[in-house]
Amino acid sequence: MVHGLIEPLILDQNLVANTTIMTIKPPTAKDFKRFPFLTKEAIEQLQRLPNLYKEWNSRINVISRKDMELLWERHIFHSLTLGLAADFLPDMNVLDLGTGGGFPGIPLAIAFPSVQWTLNDSMAKKIRVVQAVSEAMAIPNISAYHGRIEKLKGPWDAVVTRAVAPASQLLTWTRGQVVEGGPIYALKGGRLKSELKGLDAEVQELKQWMKGSEFYETKCIVTLHHQAEDSARPEIVMP
Repeated sequence: MVHGLIEPLILDQNLVANTTIMTIKPPTAKDFKRFPFLTKEAIEQLQRLPNLYKEWNSRINVISRKDMELLWERHIFHSLTLGLAADFLPDMNVLDLGTGGGFPGIPLAIAFPSVQWTLNDSMAKKIRVVQAVSEAMAIPNISAYHGRIEKLKGPWDAVVTRAVAPASQLLTWTRGQVVEGGPIYALKGGRLKSELKGLDAEVQELKQWMKGSEFYETKCIVTLHHQAEDSARPEIVMP
């Protein structure tokens, strides 16, 4: 289900046929074992994602060529690491804020089919890709929304996001959009000490689960919670 006024995508098969052949590094059985919550059915569904993203990315570029070649490591598995740190329980409603082309929301919706996921982005072309991929795979627990978060009808039990904005802005944008005590799980990287100063935040390094991958050496999950004084802070304008 897609909310917001956007036109559906129709894949141009001639365009796909003329796209330079690209090889995506395949995962191994060991890779999937890092995620004990994945069922056999979920793994089979996840393995359909690379071909779909190759097709749609040839028309609407939402992933760089280098990242497409490393789609599993940098996008699919990166998204799934949230399932190692968070408790996504049946019947929860979770918002993916700034989903881009569908990460982390689409892999998580496949991994946790009893959770309802709303994937939001302010760029219509990205939501078109989310729509196309989720419909092609018949993922029933995804709703896609094009527009500003202020227009969304929460509250959600939790929020997930990936490299979207500084922690303070995430808290501002989600004020009133999560249930009391509801966590915000943010996939981030780099030095975060100054960004998280004074915030209710927990940092979990991804290298504890993703050993042997240089990509995850500086990556982490930051879990944020709203504090009582959030309501007194000046509002940060969302671009």
